[in-house]
Amino acid sequence: MKITSPSFAHNGNIPSEFTCDGKGISPQLDISEVPPNAKSLALIMDDPDAPVGTFVHWVVWNIPPATKQVTQGSKPQGSQGKTGTGKPGYVGPCPPSGTHRYFFKLYALDIMLNIPEDSSKQEMENAIQEHIVGKAELIGLYNRIGR
Repeated sequence: MKITSPSFAHNGNIPSEFTCDGKGISPQLDISEVPPNAKSLALIMDDPDAPVGTFVHWVVWNIPPATKQVTQGSKPQGSQGKTGTGKPGYVGPCPPSGTHRYFFKLYALDIMLNIPEDSSKQEMENAIQEHIVGKAELIGLYNRIGR
């Protein structure tokens, strides 16, 4: 399984339009080679370099496995969980200092998840543990110049 973006290369810089310094919209994500036995997909975007511990930027589950693309500025079909702000939806990178890594983690699951809409990343990770049939990762970097 693969997750890529035409907006930035793996381990490349995320353009500012997808951050708090720009429009703060989600980048386009392209999905391919989903395992044929997948019943749903789940997506996590987080920043392990945040000063207070890993900051969650996006949590989505029950994405149809036939999904090939999440268009720029949109959310995939599915349920969204709580981010580090306590609310659902995409939260663009906004590191207080230095360069941070942003992990887009895509999971193929052999089930549809039955968890509440406002579930956290941890609750979703607990629910998927025994059901992962594929995984892909895309890492983007961002540094707020002048900070």
